Amino acid sequence: MTNEFLGFMRPDGHAGARNTLLILPINRSLNFIATNVCRMIRGAVHFEIPAETGRPAKDRETIARVMEGLIRNPNVGGTLLLAVKPSGESAYRNMSDSRFAAAAEQSGKPFRILYLTESGGSYGLLGKALQAARSLAVEVSRARRSPCPLSALTLAVKCGTSDATSGIAGNPTVGNAFDRLIDAGGTAMFSETTEIIGAEKLVAARAVNDTVAGKILTAARRWEEKALSTGEDIRAINPIPANIAAGISTLEEKSLGAIAKSGHRPIQDVLTYGEAPSGHGLYFMDAWMSSLSLPLGFTAAGAAIMIYQMGGNAMPENPAMPAINPTVVSPFLYVTGNARAFERSPDNFDFDASPVMSGNASIEEMGEALLTHLRDIASGTVTKMETLLYEEQLEVFMEGPVL
Repeated sequence: MTNEFLGFMRPDGHAGARNTLLILPINRSLNFIATNVCRMIRGAVHFEIPAETGRPAKDRETIARVMEGLIRNPNVGGTLLLAVKPSGESAYRNMSDSRFAAAAEQSGKPFRILYLTESGGSYGLLGKALQAARSLAVEVSRARRSPCPLSALTLAVKCGTSDATSGIAGNPTVGNAFDRLIDAGGTAMFSETTEIIGAEKLVAARAVNDTVAGKILTAARRWEEKALSTGEDIRAINPIPANIAAGISTLEEKSLGAIAKSGHRPIQDVLTYGEAPSGHGLYFMDAWMSSLSLPLGFTAAGAAIMIYQMGGNAMPENPAMPAINPTVVSPFLYVTGNARAFERSPDNFDFDASPVMSGNASIEEMGEALLTHLRDIASGTVTKMETLLYEEQLEVFMEGPVL
């Protein structure tokens, strides 16, 4: 298997699987402008910023980190920033327009920033934004795919609807693909701190040093204690009823299956939500297990492709169509090791790892096949979710109350 794909090499040495124009409002009141400009620009995407007012400083910093990360994501070829007032007039210093303009400039990719107060109000800004977006779209389109090494690719994975096939076939297949990517010099991320509880010592044992091991154990303990403070015992409520119905009997069994998606390589560090890795290799992101917030956090951290490994044994006979793309700018694909889930929902799943369950293929064979498929996606093949145009407000993972 070749260690190259046809991607968009960026100035920072990371390669994108896509080349999109990001429309990014810096204030919630400008979501309306961003949404309507995006609807009129081919190849553009937008992020709907949640309300930054009334939130603890830590949560505002999380919002800002996600926005900076989206600007830097290698799938973004350029950015149009929309702000209310020029720098120095922001209500919150960590949400200042100068911060995001600096991130856009440092990315080395084309960008523009427009202000409501300098555009004659909303109607004026809408017109100027449309004009600027058209100009940027042309500039972004000048990028060309070129042969890129796998060392320039960053992947991330989340798992869900876990069943027995998750720990036996689906997650190990993803883990094997991760091992192959990392051996080629690439970068991979996994998460769900609540999903390592019961197996946290095994995860910590793979840390590159004692400091990182301590971070992993501290993260698991913190979330377990936080759950207890609300009156919930993670060890008592996990696995959830759907997992039990699908054949998982204990917390440890579920966690052992969940961590299989990370493969076997050393864990370089623990990241906060939306924080980019400092180098290559395998990283753990300390975050909750939300299906919508985690992919966004991974994308902000630089994931060019996002994998969702689904068990699906509890999937109904007529499953709902998961029609959202919760990454904003990155391809999102569903993988399963459950043959029945794949057969029930062929329009949603991109990769079937169930031959591991039937004994028709080894984990190594399926891992190699999955990485080949991921190379195709990185080279331009669209995922099932990318064939749908559907918008839904995304979640940013925040811990504090709204004050």
